[in-house]
Amino acid sequence: MIPAALLSSLHNVPGFDEAAFCKVHSEASPPVSLRMHPRKWELATNIPNIDTKVPWSEYGFYLHERPIFTLDPLLHAGAYYVQEASSMFVEQAMNYITAQHDRPYTALDLCAAPGGKSTHLLSLLPKNSVLVSNEVIHNRTTILLENIIKWGSANCIVTQNDPSDFGKLEPIFDIMLVDAPCSGSGLFRRDADAVAHWSEQAVEHCSLRQQRILTDALPCLLPGGYLIYATCSYSPAEDEAMLDYLSTEYGMKGISLPWLDGQNGVVATHSPLHNVPCYRFFPDKVRGEGFFMALLQKPGENFSDSVFTKILRTSKSNIVPGEVAGWLLQPDGLQWYKHENTCYLMPDAIFSMFTALQKQLHIRKAGVRVAEEIHTRYLPEHDFALSDLININQFPQIKLESSNALSYLRKESFELPDGTPRGQLLVMYDHLPIGWLKNLGNRFNNYYPKEWRIKMK
Repeated sequence: MIPAALLSSLHNVPGFDEAAFCKVHSEASPPVSLRMHPRKWELATNIPNIDTKVPWSEYGFYLHERPIFTLDPLLHAGAYYVQEASSMFVEQAMNYITAQHDRPYTALDLCAAPGGKSTHLLSLLPKNSVLVSNEVIHNRTTILLENIIKWGSANCIVTQNDPSDFGKLEPIFDIMLVDAPCSGSGLFRRDADAVAHWSEQAVEHCSLRQQRILTDALPCLLPGGYLIYATCSYSPAEDEAMLDYLSTEYGMKGISLPWLDGQNGVVATHSPLHNVPCYRFFPDKVRGEGFFMALLQKPGENFSDSVFTKILRTSKSNIVPGEVAGWLLQPDGLQWYKHENTCYLMPDAIFSMFTALQKQLHIRKAGVRVAEEIHTRYLPEHDFALSDLININQFPQIKLESSNALSYLRKESFELPDGTPRGQLLVMYDHLPIGWLKNLGNRFNNYYPKEWRIKMK
């Protein structure tokens, strides 16, 4: 049952059709969609049953039906991310931004958990770019870390900080994505709890919280930098009103994307006071859920790569040890960092950003956790197995079929195939790594992270 107060508040919103809106919520099931990993997907063959393409995303696809994703080893290998289709429209904003200047970018995903938009940004940012993926709530950061690790990109730093902590930094980011915490009305069709928790007071509370988040964090966005603002709310107080607030208080300019009103059902509209272009998604018009997005630009100019030049002047780390260098697809341009016995590899730009931020932010992950040093030897870590740094041909492998792959992911025992070599093995499923095990002959040690193990039977 859609709250009457919500319906009443939407009567003057462009694109809102109350009858169609209520009907789709009562009769239609949410569509199922996923977004492919650009590299890993090409290697896999046991892919889910694809239907059609998401029109605003190069790597987004709808499925004919919803499989049990938890029981698909390809999900755990990072071959795809299950993401609501409407929210993939962020890709249109990123396409506009990256077309402006041919260079790397520094990007911040401020409210990143569970990681859908961060993994999307990692697929869209140019080579040598840096993404800082932040979440303030500890439990949600743990979920974010898991999804970032599975995606496998080395070009990411995961932080756990309040937005106000970023406001204390000097301007350093070219791009800021704020997928703002909201009242959640866009989720009604797939989440009954969202309906139960919605109220006019919740909308008011969220709008004030969104103002605080934006006010706290905007100082770290460079002059001329881009803000992608998004919510999963239909309420104008959380959507267009925030755009007018940004324009009034900070002089931010809205940017119109090359997406026509009504194209594939997307409603292209604007804020009432300052005509900031924005995009609304209604489930009776698009094959997706409720979503709102706008692209804005901070006043000033930033057309050089001076930020990267400044960052890259920081001191270098130790040279990658020869044993580990032999594991890598490309050892050049990587920095080696060791904390106690845990060893990390970071692209130059990530390492330099890490050294610049580590005293100011709570960093949970930077680059790739590649190995544990044990008695002058290196034991490869799970992060490394899933990363885009590993040269899988440098390791003995064990290739598992679906049933044994699921047993491995559950940390259950199973029989290894005849002829399996002893020692440390890279576990493969459908041409993709899913972890490590050590074959001891009469048994094996399973190194899959115990906190990630599948509990579903």
